[in-house]
Amino acid sequence: MIKGKIKTNMKNKGINFTTLLFIIPSVTGCILFIFLPSFASFILSFCDWNLLTNIKFIGLDNYKELISSKEFWFILKNTIEYAVSVTIFATIIPIILAGVINNKIKYSSIYKTAYFLPFITPMIVIAMIWGWIFDPNIGLINTLLKLHIEWLYDKNLAMPVIIIISVWKQIGYNMIILLSGFSTISNQIYEAAEIDGASGITTFFRITLPLLSSSIFFVMIITTISSFQVFDLIYMMTQGGPENSTNILVYWLYKNAFEYFNIGKASAIAYILFGVILILTIIQWQLRKKWVLNEH
Repeated sequence: MIKGKIKTNMKNKGINFTTLLFIIPSVTGCILFIFLPSFASFILSFCDWNLLTNIKFIGLDNYKELISSKEFWFILKNTIEYAVSVTIFATIIPIILAGVINNKIKYSSIYKTAYFLPFITPMIVIAMIWGWIFDPNIGLINTLLKLHIEWLYDKNLAMPVIIIISVWKQIGYNMIILLSGFSTISNQIYEAAEIDGASGITTFFRITLPLLSSSIFFVMIITTISSFQVFDLIYMMTQGGPENSTNILVYWLYKNAFEYFNIGKASAIAYILFGVILILTIIQWQLRKKWVLNEH
């Protein structure tokens, strides 16, 4: 009996050691490329450094400078406007599309593929295609409508255009998630509602949306977080212009770090952005109790 227990313990230790060997590369990567840089950037947010001179500790001066800057509040407003708009439209439209496709329409697999393709398409390709579509001189839209609108060069139109492109790219992924939510709803529930004489609209709002609420909540959370972190589309299409109308926090962080070489200020922007995302996520998490099914 004792020998058997010893062998079992040695076997379990061997399994644990083997498991440890497999997770060491991932843990090492997280420490080197996530945790240490995050800690270093947090320290740098309290410093003045231009990559060339010695690092100088200045306390909360970077944060005070940002909070007292009109440019910061304008860019924060742009970021929130962009994120909220993308989250709303990239949630509502996929719900409608998922509902339609879930009704077993013909060629549904083709539609799923077509809507999902933009999500896996590289952003540089998307920027090139949409840049041509909205080009004021040879763009598809102006050519078809016989107009000459400066879509990406008008401070009132540039942000809506960026929002449209971002929603278009996000629709497919969110739709697939919602379709998986639809698959968990039993057809017997719909049959019972039909027997009771419920209309299609009543069924959608009283049955489908409540049962789909957990999937909708997940979609809203991930879309909100990703929207606040947008960079590549802004960088390739507008560079924050015209007149800062499409400038958002991540792109402004990039400019401060790699164009103005103000590493401390850029790090402070990063942690303010982290704080904004964290607060909004906590608010969404708390509000879920009021509308997500079985989350009370």
